[in-house]
Amino acid sequence: MSDTLIECRGLCKNYDMGGEVIHALRDVDLEIARGEHVAITGASGSGKSTLMNLVGALDTPTRGHLVVDGLKLETQDPDTLARFRNRTVGFVFQQFNLLARTSALENVKLPLLYSHNGDFPNPVEQAERCLERVGLSDRMDHEPSQLSGGQQQRVAIARALVNNPAVILADEPTGALDTHTSQEILDLFKELNDSGMTVIVVTHEHDVAEACRRNLVFRDGELIEDHATSPRRSDVSRDLEMPGDVN
Repeated sequence: MSDTLIECRGLCKNYDMGGEVIHALRDVDLEIARGEHVAITGASGSGKSTLMNLVGALDTPTRGHLVVDGLKLETQDPDTLARFRNRTVGFVFQQFNLLARTSALENVKLPLLYSHNGDFPNPVEQAERCLERVGLSDRMDHEPSQLSGGQQQRVAIARALVNNPAVILADEPTGALDTHTSQEILDLFKELNDSGMTVIVVTHEHDVAEACRRNLVFRDGELIEDHATSPRRSDVSRDLEMPGDVN
């Protein structure tokens, strides 16, 4: 298996807006390896959400090549792309997108029912494992209206994990949360990444981007900067706690 999870070559996306062509992405060349924790940042209209939509097969490129987990997306039929979205990508959105009047367990289990994933013959057990993984073992029977915003986002993350995807794509995952709860969600993404999960976060917030290990900056549809971020706060704290040499 290749270490490269996502590869873009000359990736372009144009939209026809009443006769005016909008160049949402312009000739993007990019590679993301398995196990990376990446922030995609930029102002509104910079192309960051467009890139996420293409990587997640929610949209198709106008030109160029895009390979995710070995699948060349621009050549696939709709049924193949639907299976790809369900099994290969775990989506997390700003507004949680949970089913009302449906328990956390049932919300998390739902993707397994659509994917018919034979890796998990007992959907209930797999959904329970994912809720335990995000710290909600005591909230499985609660409906969204009975959960805080942070707990609802944890349910959404558990749902994204349930098919054991190759990558988590999170679009402004802290946008509807307060500062303290946002940090808890960022810490959860870090834990998932430390366990080997590839996590990609689309954000316009500096603190969210700094919680990742790599920052891709977009402007006017172009990738203008690609750099490693400063050591994450929790990493620094852990290093400071390590005993030093005694003279």
